[in-house]
Amino acid sequence: MISVKWQRALRLAIVSAAVLAAWPTATPAVAQTATLDAGAHAPIVSVAPQYTTAHVYVPGQALDAFVTSLIQTFGGHASSRVVLTVTPTPSTTLSQYVQTPVGMLSVFAFQTPVPYPFGSERTGYLVTDIETAVRAARAAGADVTVGTFDDPLGKDAVIQWPGGVTMQLYWHTKAPSYAPLETVPDNRVYLSPYAADTFLERFLRFSHGTIVSDDRRADGGEIGRPGERIRRVRIQSGFGNLLAFVTDGHLPYPYGREVMGYQVPNLDATLAKARGAGVTVLSEPVASADGRTAMVEFPGGYVAEVHERTR
Repeated sequence: MISVKWQRALRLAIVSAAVLAAWPTATPAVAQTATLDAGAHAPIVSVAPQYTTAHVYVPGQALDAFVTSLIQTFGGHASSRVVLTVTPTPSTTLSQYVQTPVGMLSVFAFQTPVPYPFGSERTGYLVTDIETAVRAARAAGADVTVGTFDDPLGKDAVIQWPGGVTMQLYWHTKAPSYAPLETVPDNRVYLSPYAADTFLERFLRFSHGTIVSDDRRADGGEIGRPGERIRRVRIQSGFGNLLAFVTDGHLPYPYGREVMGYQVPNLDATLAKARGAGVTVLSEPVASADGRTAMVEFPGGYVAEVHERTR
């Protein structure tokens, strides 16, 4: 006859075996490490910075004014305007590319309600192959919020990084050919201290980028908080520039609303042209780590940073 002591031991062994049988084969930490290790060997899928586009959504009635003011401010030209479905579910938008010497923009004026989650993606990155790029993003630790779908020019997917940074990957059936930019814009990202290192590690794996600078005591005046210290990280990759600000989220308007920062040769002259084109200057020029910076709002609500580099 089995003693009470051995009965209890047997029951404990049975329960432990059941728990172990139901437990995942790898803990989340181990699975995450395996994913990031795979991302370290990801292929290079970027093409060139001139193919990175800011995604801009404007009301239909503001489309003409927005495109005109953009070209009058920065120069460049716009493509023909077309009506397209650019989402995997039914929708209709007026669509137009605007090529400027300081960056490209994809402009959308939807004629129907915008399907979720479109409008949250900040940029479009041209990739060499969409399926390879999606696998590389997942291996580096990104979530795929919209799986690969067809559009009139090729294929797209939407991915999201830790910290909530959302971007679109796109591939064209017929490869585009654009001249290099005069200056490469900054994809401006705002992160919390809790997500910053994770975002940086994973995005660097995917983009094969390099950290140009990482100042943990940068002057917050660049984002409307003079006299305070913030972390400021600059990254360069085949997709272009990325400038990350790590803050507690206490941001005065309009900081955090901008997607891109555009480098111009003369900030004062550019702001004068912008005002003449109906652009609102939201903040006058202040010193930045690289030179001088200002914030503007174009007709239709597109907020952008504009800067000149003097050092």
